[in-house]
Amino acid sequence: MDLTFAGAPTLVLPLEDTSQIGHARRVALKEAARAGFDETDAARVALIATELATNVLKHARTGEIHIALVPGVATGGVEVIAVDRGPGFNLSDCLPDGYSTGGTRGEGLGAVKRVADVLDMYADHRGSVVMARMYPKGFSGADLHFGASHHALHSEAVSGDGWAMSLGDEVVAAMMVDGLGHGPQAHDAAKAGTDAWLADALADPLDGIGNMDASMRGTRGGAVAIARYDRTSDTLRYAGIGNIAGSLQTVDGSRGLASHPGIVGVQARRSRPFEFSPVHGRLLILHSDGLQSRWNLLDYPGLVTRHPAVVTALLHRDFSRGRDDATVLAIRLETSA
Repeated sequence: MDLTFAGAPTLVLPLEDTSQIGHARRVALKEAARAGFDETDAARVALIATELATNVLKHARTGEIHIALVPGVATGGVEVIAVDRGPGFNLSDCLPDGYSTGGTRGEGLGAVKRVADVLDMYADHRGSVVMARMYPKGFSGADLHFGASHHALHSEAVSGDGWAMSLGDEVVAAMMVDGLGHGPQAHDAAKAGTDAWLADALADPLDGIGNMDASMRGTRGGAVAIARYDRTSDTLRYAGIGNIAGSLQTVDGSRGLASHPGIVGVQARRSRPFEFSPVHGRLLILHSDGLQSRWNLLDYPGLVTRHPAVVTALLHRDFSRGRDDATVLAIRLETSA
């Protein structure tokens, strides 16, 4: 498996009354068509969007539907996430053994459970996050264990953040860039950096930052972090400049990943790389400074074991500053593809 791609901003559909359920269904159909789904598979996506939107309004009264196209093994998929701040529900009645693909046992969310290829959720007194992913029929093993929640500042048409990944049998690499400020100029800086990284995605993180620095000159610059995971040696190599936050999460706690001060493309001095091993099974999280830094997954018992897409949606819900672009990326580090 060799797959390299850049992420796009998440579509966010507010839910405040029943008239918005139909809009969520139509947007889901449109995104399924963009993913190349046939009529039957697109109808599955529309059904899930309808059911999740209905469930939010019924149990939480208000919330959001997040929709994104996601890459998968040999195909692409559509992700639909319902996010709310309602009273939550009893997880033990739904998915007792963590996230599941197909055939999940449990009660509730029946229609979603029957048609989703991947379904996972998290709920407590602070609200609920329910994530479903769909792939074309015949690709039941397509899901990749990552999640991303990428949001432009509400007043901007484009995002000044960017992220990208490269997934292979031996190496997994990820990059995040935060263009200085927000708006079109920040977007241009982030795009220049992202394009440079994509051109040599498996390079050593120090070389990757050097390539991005050269391409971002003439822009307003930004913060950058690059992580490269060698599956064979079970070693993560990480380098960053600026205020992208990185961490490795386990059920017992977290370890921060250090970055150096500077602005890539403007005032970037050579960064020092850091190596971590073993890291198999840990959750790598990167986020821009549009997300508050004072969060702790231990405050959400069991969350670190859920699908990374549930983790990223919840962190955005509870810790977005609301005054800048905000992006959070999570990847489960695994020694086999």
